[in-house]
Amino acid sequence: MRAIGVDLGGSHVLAAVVEDGVIKSRAENDIDDRTFEVVTKTVIATIRAVADAEKENLPIGVGSPGNVDLATGLVRYSPNLGWHDAPFGAKLRDHLERPVFVANDARCATLGEHTYGGGRGTANFVLLTLGTGIGGGIVAEGTLLIGNAAGAGEIGHHQVRATDGFYCNCGKIGCFEAQASGTGLLRHALAVAPSFPRSQLLAEKPGKLGSKAIRRAAESGDQHALAAWNRYVDDLARGLANIIAFLNPEVIALGGGVSSAGDFMLRFVRPKVDELTTMVPRGQTRIVIAELGNDAGAIGAAVMAHRGGLSATENR
Repeated sequence: MRAIGVDLGGSHVLAAVVEDGVIKSRAENDIDDRTFEVVTKTVIATIRAVADAEKENLPIGVGSPGNVDLATGLVRYSPNLGWHDAPFGAKLRDHLERPVFVANDARCATLGEHTYGGGRGTANFVLLTLGTGIGGGIVAEGTLLIGNAAGAGEIGHHQVRATDGFYCNCGKIGCFEAQASGTGLLRHALAVAPSFPRSQLLAEKPGKLGSKAIRRAAESGDQHALAAWNRYVDDLARGLANIIAFLNPEVIALGGGVSSAGDFMLRFVRPKVDELTTMVPRGQTRIVIAELGNDAGAIGAAVMAHRGGLSATENR
């Protein structure tokens, strides 16, 4: 397998030549202006930075934030970019003059992690990316679930605290994303802050406090950070137990920035998930840290390009 994979985020784009799950070359650019024309121009330039060095016209897969029409590459709606009905795929094909496939970025990351990362060899697999929000995707019986209107896998928007949770950007209360993303960890820290008036976490302005600092403080035994971490892990475990009840996967892989906590996170999360697992045998789903890190999206997009679509069974 050899193809070009592109991972487009709200502030950054990565393009890579991928061979059998290994990135051979890469180019990256920041995105300061999220208008369609500027982002498209930046993506094309980034792709050309790796494509022009190749002797063959490799197919291109692009993971984009938002809901995507898989047949055309139209980005129907992307809150991260502020796009509505943006003809992204058509624009890329016109300029690059080669096959271009566009899909949701989290689904591409799931495809990459399932093919070459923590999900390889499994038939039933879930990836969660715990960052500013929660993205993810679902593999069932070996096939990436796409769903009606390519919307399957929005795991971040099932509610885990519908009456007493934080407000979510989607408009609901207590979504998994609102409670268990990196943003959720920060919110938990601010929520318990009145109980810790001498906390070192509050020594700097709250606006400078981030999930990484909270996690590191929790690992060092800071009581404020541990209180926030325990609330955060409770909500993360609720969501994971719900996923197990819905899907009963063999493996759930945790990716994204918060997952850099690694064994510290797993030590807290696994026993709480077991406590909350009721309708299927406990301990049957392995919860692991994702293996491909920030490269999962580009690798998965390359897999999509090589296959000629988001799933192996897709017919174009």
